[in-house]
Amino acid sequence: MLNPDLRQVLKNHTSRYSLVIATAKRAREISEQAEEDHEILTEKPVSIAIEEIMDGKYNVVEPEEIRNI
Repeated sequence: MLNPDLRQVLKNHTSRYSLVIATAKRAREISEQAEEDHEILTEKPVSIAIEEIMDGKYNVVEPEEIRNI
């Protein structure tokens, strides 16, 4: 199970809420794409999504209103 350091993931001032929403959306995309391609995932979509966010392959965009909360 992937257990990343939250400070590392939130280093760009991303709120926890935004991170959770972005991770869930990306995990859904990964799952749906694998289903369309009839591919069996050996890793959980949420783990893949978190790794992509940590590696900078997927960026979390927040509304201006919540950036400085």
